[in-house]
Amino acid sequence: MDSGEKVEAGSSSWVGDKQEQVGEMLTEKSERVCDDEVVEEEDDELEDDGVAGFVPGPLVPLKEQLEKDKDDESLRRWKEKLLGCLEEDLNGQMEPEVTFHSIGIVSENLRERNTPLPLDTNQSNRVLFTLREGSQYRLKLTFTVQHNIVSGLAYSNTVWKGGLQVDQSKGMLGTFAPQKEPYVHSLDEEITPSGVLARGIYTAKLKFEDDDKRCYLELSYTFEIKKRS
Repeated sequence: MDSGEKVEAGSSSWVGDKQEQVGEMLTEKSERVCDDEVVEEEDDELEDDGVAGFVPGPLVPLKEQLEKDKDDESLRRWKEKLLGCLEEDLNGQMEPEVTFHSIGIVSENLRERNTPLPLDTNQSNRVLFTLREGSQYRLKLTFTVQHNIVSGLAYSNTVWKGGLQVDQSKGMLGTFAPQKEPYVHSLDEEITPSGVLARGIYTAKLKFEDDDKRCYLELSYTFEIKKRS
């Protein structure tokens, strides 16, 4: 009996110890799970904040960009090719300058027509171009970039008829390095509406901005849609 009691008592003690160990393990695991959940929640919050509050990196003068890694000959040549290496742009100016020189219209039933920018007052109030209903067309822009790289140049084109907004299109042109020669870029293809109600005079506003929301052009113009003959 004594030996049996000793065995039973020892067994009970062992079970009790194991229960305590298991309890501690479960507690630690529970705490780790809670900590992991907190970390995941914090990561989610950081990710959400990062997307919502995205701030572009600081601008760096063109000269400084060229001088970085200047000991690497191949990288230096690549940068000079990419950035254009314009002597007049190595003046420490950080903000890029985008100048639009002309706007054109390219259509299947209209000979290409280009208009110099900026428009004068008379041009802003009169029809800039006329299109047939149901026809495909593109707006074509000529512009130069100076002083620094312009990143994420994008456009929005909003159209009204009779005071009511009838269309809005947006698109990305891309990133452009400064260079002497102008860039020529066509916007996404559009198709004019068809029908009696589609014909008439339209007003529009074309706007170009970069990643930092710097506006380089805000152009108001007028065009007309006529019956297809």
